[in-house]
Amino acid sequence: MASNQLDQTDLITSAALEEKSKLRRHFGRFDIFFFLICTIVGVDTLGQVAVEGAQGFLWLIFLAIFFFVPYGLLTAELGAAFTEEGGAYIWTRMAWGRLIAGVNAIFYWFSNPVWIGATLALLTIAAIQNYIWHFDDGSIWFYLVGIVYIWFSVWSAILSFGVGKWIPTIGAFCRIVVIGLFSVTTVIYGIQNGLHFPAAGEFSPTWGAFIALVPLLFFNFVGFELPSAAGDEMKNPQKDVPFTVLRAIIVSILLYGLPVLAIICVVPADQISGKGVSSFLDAVDTVFTVYGGAADILVKVAAIMFILAVVSSASTWLMGSDRSQAIAAIDGTGPRWLGRFSSRFGTPVNVNFVSGILSTIVFVAAVRIGSGSAADAFNVMIGIVLLFTTISYIVIFPAFIRLRKTHAHVNRPYKVPGGMVGVWICGGLTTFWAVLATLSGIFPGFLAEGAFLNDSWLPENVSRGQYTLYAGLAVGITIIVGLVFYWLGTSTRNDLVRDPELDLEGAPAGD
Repeated sequence: MASNQLDQTDLITSAALEEKSKLRRHFGRFDIFFFLICTIVGVDTLGQVAVEGAQGFLWLIFLAIFFFVPYGLLTAELGAAFTEEGGAYIWTRMAWGRLIAGVNAIFYWFSNPVWIGATLALLTIAAIQNYIWHFDDGSIWFYLVGIVYIWFSVWSAILSFGVGKWIPTIGAFCRIVVIGLFSVTTVIYGIQNGLHFPAAGEFSPTWGAFIALVPLLFFNFVGFELPSAAGDEMKNPQKDVPFTVLRAIIVSILLYGLPVLAIICVVPADQISGKGVSSFLDAVDTVFTVYGGAADILVKVAAIMFILAVVSSASTWLMGSDRSQAIAAIDGTGPRWLGRFSSRFGTPVNVNFVSGILSTIVFVAAVRIGSGSAADAFNVMIGIVLLFTTISYIVIFPAFIRLRKTHAHVNRPYKVPGGMVGVWICGGLTTFWAVLATLSGIFPGFLAEGAFLNDSWLPENVSRGQYTLYAGLAVGITIIVGLVFYWLGTSTRNDLVRDPELDLEGAPAGD
């Protein structure tokens, strides 16, 4: 490796050293594990997988083996070897340089406040309306619940990890309890009301179900790298990251697979809804009838746990993606002020507030736009922005292969088994799925039903030309923002110093 490349990818800025001095090591093995469960296991999408019936379960297991496991293995190696604050941003910077890493960081960060405002806030409102306390759409309570949800998530991200980490812990506990209780209750329901096992032929793989489920399952399964965004706040990342990631692989597959299998084997297909809050809570409402008079109370308890799980999803993704963007800013690929950490909390308060403002704007716009062409355009743009995280992995995953070559001298407490063959398998498989999920999302109907682009998969009232235009605008504007951020970070980027956390004196890069 050339020395000038070392200067650009392995050195850090004086600003980063200054801000990272405010960090404290609060993040232990127990906290990382529950953080991962909150990040990866989304209770809101279980019904969307189950509505596909046996195919949903089949492709869930398929992606678990050929994407989720390799993804976990490569993240365990990267997170244990490169332990700096910033996680995926640091990995891509060291692999591809600051410009690519900085633009990619915008994609990785920006989708999360949009997801919280356009999806999770509305999901939380619907759960409260349907199962706890009814109020009208568009009422003052509607807006109040959504805004409280958004800013509670922001507040939890601002809190010191010593305090804020308990929100993911509670959220993980709620997931385990509500999914476990639902799975057991579903078996009881099946015994009382008869089972609805899918016929063997229903498990036969079809291309249509595959294309429909890949983006959803990919989105469900990502998040292993998120705790590493707080690498300098971990007590012992070199040991704790591999330990927790490898165990989270098993637990996450169970928490996804068991309820989906229970739903498709017990709940009649016409009672499974794949949309909105009904994707999981309607199934809970159905099977909890076995508890007789106590059913209403138990459903409300399950709904509360569901809401806490959704809150913790927002919290963990904000904690991780905001930290990555803050590190990118103080590393010279963004405005310096965006990366400032609080001396009191040790968290990136400025970027947290920006995320909250973006979420609030998106939430209000989603409620106010209504119907018509403007609403169609807005919904398409939101859908594309939610794909930005998927797009970012096209840069993150191959960085694993490159770093094994260019930074072979860095100590790796855990290595993906199989040498460079194992590295290429894990890096190649994960990159392939990232590309396929992105193409399927940006080009609806990609390779579906025998056509290169099947227009029947497009959103209602939107033509192929319109959709492609919206996609191009969303991606293009984000790239421009990334380039502007990079320009704004010029003065910060010009003040590079040696990174005390990285050993640059090892053997030369090789195979």
